[in-house]
Amino acid sequence: MKQLRLPAVFMRGGTSNAVVFHAKDLPRDRAQWDEIFLAAIGSPDPYGRQLDGMGGGVSSVSKVCVVGPSSRPDADIDYTFAQVQVKKAEVDYSANCGNMSSAMGPFAVDEGLFKVAGAEAVVRIHNTNTKKIIQARFNMDEGLSEVDGDLAIPGVSGTGSPVRLEFLQPGGATTGKLLPTGNVTDVLEVPGVGKLTVSMVDAANATVFVRAADLGLKGTEMPDVLENNAGIMKKLGAIRVAASVAMGIARNPEEAAKKSAVPFVGFVSEAQDAMLLTGETIQAADIDLTARMLSNGQPHRALPLTVSLCTAVAARIEGSVVHQATRATGDRNAPIRIGMPSGILTVAADVQMKDGLWHAEQGAFYRTQRRLFEGYVYVRAALVPGLVAATRGKLKAA
Repeated sequence: MKQLRLPAVFMRGGTSNAVVFHAKDLPRDRAQWDEIFLAAIGSPDPYGRQLDGMGGGVSSVSKVCVVGPSSRPDADIDYTFAQVQVKKAEVDYSANCGNMSSAMGPFAVDEGLFKVAGAEAVVRIHNTNTKKIIQARFNMDEGLSEVDGDLAIPGVSGTGSPVRLEFLQPGGATTGKLLPTGNVTDVLEVPGVGKLTVSMVDAANATVFVRAADLGLKGTEMPDVLENNAGIMKKLGAIRVAASVAMGIARNPEEAAKKSAVPFVGFVSEAQDAMLLTGETIQAADIDLTARMLSNGQPHRALPLTVSLCTAVAARIEGSVVHQATRATGDRNAPIRIGMPSGILTVAADVQMKDGLWHAEQGAFYRTQRRLFEGYVYVRAALVPGLVAATRGKLKAA
């Protein structure tokens, strides 16, 4: 059979890459999306490289975004995120990608989905995965989103024009509650591991936090070291499954094992000197907290941006595992500097106690983005039989 081609744009958003589709170019029946995304990205690939698709073999570059007109009056566009598994025939829509969120406003403007008059664009993005609003602010350059600038972000070479992302009311994005169990800390019974004190927080994306020391770790371990440690990977996987059930994301361990995106699982420690992936060293005096995260079963080489926001929110919740590890500055409004494998990520979080309950009002950070190419993505017709049948030859073949 011939190949089918679909209009698409390939973009970098923060420390992630994704194939971006217009919603109008995809089948209305979303049940057909999975086979298209898997074929486009090159999954499943038992070799873990996705050489026959647009993916890059790790979770941060195995992604698809879909953008269309807003379905809500308080937003300008709808944005749906799809995390494509590398080795499995699985597409997960349960979480958002904060890094790729930074590219959605510029995509909408450059594609003519949203009109801008002036030197600055403000695009209200409705993320359909979490039902949350993200506000993107960025500069314009002769009618298009600005690309060149002086902002450097850890994990991306060079500099770019800043995109300010403001996550409004990010609490309860996955579960409906900032603290899904109602507790700042819980003692989690983890099969094969034992009892662990954890904090389960849901802001932008649900995350379970544990102390590095409780896992027998220093907290500064590199992603490759973690990935090659079968014992610790098994522990972290078991923690994720147990937390998924405790947070109400899954009904039982079997169901939790099938939900690979959320909750994210991470371990934190106090500010300390640490080696970076570049070979450089960050100093403890330059950060407030050290963090490592697992994303879709893989140690992340930076930090997922939504999880960075969740980490900053957790750091402002007094008594949480993250709060206990964070340097006390005396200023609740000061941005939090998180040390991670690619450098330092600075995140602002506004968290308040109201009527005896913690509320996350807003989280914000800066990213850069760039359109890498536009045109068509080709998928083997044999891999998308549902699409072939649905379009009845309307899509162009090559």
